[in-house]
Amino acid sequence: MSKTIAIIGGTGALGAGLALRWAHAGYAVIVGSRTAEKAQAAAAELNAELGREAIRGMENAAAVAAAELAILTVEQDAHEAALATVKDALQGKVLLDATARLRFPELTPPTAPAAARRAQQLLGDGVKVAAAFQTVPAAALRKNTAQPLDSDVLVCADDMGAAEAALELVQAAGLNGYYAGVLDNAITVEGLTSLLVSMNKRYKSRHGTIKVAGIKKP
Repeated sequence: MSKTIAIIGGTGALGAGLALRWAHAGYAVIVGSRTAEKAQAAAAELNAELGREAIRGMENAAAVAAAELAILTVEQDAHEAALATVKDALQGKVLLDATARLRFPELTPPTAPAAARRAQQLLGDGVKVAAAFQTVPAAALRKNTAQPLDSDVLVCADDMGAAEAALELVQAAGLNGYYAGVLDNAITVEGLTSLLVSMNKRYKSRHGTIKVAGIKKP
């Protein structure tokens, strides 16, 4: 278990839900934001919901510097700008990129490279990037945080150490994870997100997700 997880842009719905679930699982969690004040306010709200002080709030770069592993949960438009602010702090660490780019209004799949591949290019070889959590419905994460979710997560990474770190955190959050190949495969996962958003819109849901059938993990 990594001692501390930094959630870059952790004040949004996905980051908040993961923060609660990982804190409940016993991890130390730092919620990051562009300003320390916003991060601290979000952490206070989450701790009140959790019922104990397990989550801290810091400015994004400070959060990453204080953690062993980080996850990026910002909106797609803020992806590259957020990476630029934490590039130095991420060196020697693993980054999980949860970015799923959506093309509005058509909601068609994005073009290559995958957001996580772009993150790897921007950060350099000193950071090991994995793609994860793109298809997880954020609305479901914050409900019954002590209970598992009926949802699977596809993890893509070139580095197997980064993949294993991601799979560990998927399980800790109460989800089921599968390694789905190299980082470039994450473009397919982003396409699945587009499909899920379209289906949620059509069927008036916020909880559409994916499940893997026919594969038994060892």
